[in-house]
Amino acid sequence: MKGKKIASSLIAVLMLTGVLTACSSKNNESSNDPAASGTPETAANTGGVDTSKEAKLVYYLWGSEGVANKAILAEINKKLKADLNATIEVKYIDWPDTATKYPLLFASGEKFDLSHASPGAPVSYFTLASEGALVDITDMLDKVAPKLKAEIPASVWENTKYKGKIYGVPSLYSEYTPTGYAYRSDLLKKYGMDKISSIDDMVKYMDNVVANESFPPINGKAEDAQNMFRMLVDTTDMWLNAPGISSTELNLVTKSPEDYKTVFHPAFTQEFEDWAVKMREWADKGYWSKDVLSATLGGKDNFRAANSAGYLTHAQDWIGQYGADMKAQPESDPYFFTFAEANKKIKRKMGVDNSTVISTNSANPERSLMVIEKFMTDESYYNLIQYGIEGKQYVMENGVRKNPPGYNEKTDAGGFSAWSLRNDKFVVPSDTENPIRNSLFAEWDKVAIDDPYNGFSFDPSNVSTEIAAISNVNSQLGIQLMLGKTSKDPKAAVADYREQLKKAGVDKVIAEVEKQLAEFVPVN
Repeated sequence: MKGKKIASSLIAVLMLTGVLTACSSKNNESSNDPAASGTPETAANTGGVDTSKEAKLVYYLWGSEGVANKAILAEINKKLKADLNATIEVKYIDWPDTATKYPLLFASGEKFDLSHASPGAPVSYFTLASEGALVDITDMLDKVAPKLKAEIPASVWENTKYKGKIYGVPSLYSEYTPTGYAYRSDLLKKYGMDKISSIDDMVKYMDNVVANESFPPINGKAEDAQNMFRMLVDTTDMWLNAPGISSTELNLVTKSPEDYKTVFHPAFTQEFEDWAVKMREWADKGYWSKDVLSATLGGKDNFRAANSAGYLTHAQDWIGQYGADMKAQPESDPYFFTFAEANKKIKRKMGVDNSTVISTNSANPERSLMVIEKFMTDESYYNLIQYGIEGKQYVMENGVRKNPPGYNEKTDAGGFSAWSLRNDKFVVPSDTENPIRNSLFAEWDKVAIDDPYNGFSFDPSNVSTEIAAISNVNSQLGIQLMLGKTSKDPKAAVADYREQLKKAGVDKVIAEVEKQLAEFVPVN
């Protein structure tokens, strides 16, 4: 096997959570055998790289496969075969499985070539780099992808570095993804309200929904617990997410960007106890369904089926899904309450937040980098991976991307969650996108803050057992507290939660995070 497996500490975490027995992976060899591919062994040289042997690359993306994805990929592969003597096979990690199967992808030693990566992923980009799971492309960029290197500003490359080396190709897409509440403006006006800009406004809106409509204000499922926790963090003083515990659960925070070296768990604050009491009050009022913990339909789906007055998501999703929301509910014109806005805590998205990386188990790292370069610097490749086949998945009208005549979502829909490959200069607005995007982001550009932990790689090896135990506590009592569904009084349940976190080793995790942060300096 070429390269290294990710450290045994990650495997220990996976075993503790039952992942290694719950799912499996296949060792998919990346072939470079010309006899198998039918490619003649004639000399070919592209950018100083011998491409005479065909490279069959495996690319892992999050999400599920669209019905037309195979047809789109066939078109991509025609171009790659002609230009680079390479093809790609896309494999998918579906959304519900990202927390388990994404770490397992690197822990298992599976042979693959390309993947999405992020500091906020279930296993961080910086952790993967520190564990030897990613190819160092620092010197390779000049040799095989000089156009790609020139395309991305030096400051963006700088933010991807781990100990001075580059291990991933960052996105060139401008976006903000603060969490918030998408809600129906038609109902807002019906209740004599102008907008929601605070929790008090949100309560007023939700009270009106409960009193006047046949559906609840938030009709989602258990995953909304994390968004409720995000609301607590984002609306409390200058609290910001901190490393140590995955941001997909009830994680550690710091009290301000300036105090980034000191972290704590919100559970041990009065604000958290008060929030747990509030969540019970909201649940009892009927702000969400009684069976929220076992519900299978998400808030957005219920919103579009006229079974919810809003849903919890992030700003980019609300913007991108606006057209689909309007198609399903033409009168709704959904607005968005951004939780972090009032306290001026909207964080800039760095390019490294969505990166494409090459596995050290890849048999063709140079060809993999050349493929990334094609997707990010050649508009014909970009349009295929981002939008599909022109005339089948989209048409262009006056600089706007639309569905073509006769488009049928059940047979024609396709697309890849290839956010890491986006480039602003090739982005074409969609007629389904909320037109407020540019003006809203321009306003946020003026007040956005940098993430103080940008560039920090937390090594969990000394506390892997404790982190797994904390995750188990969060997956049970943590979720119940955030949705007001504890069997005990919320204050008593918070006391139990604190005790369970202590037993799980939260103090040891905090001490380890602060120890590692002691010498860290943000790269912003």
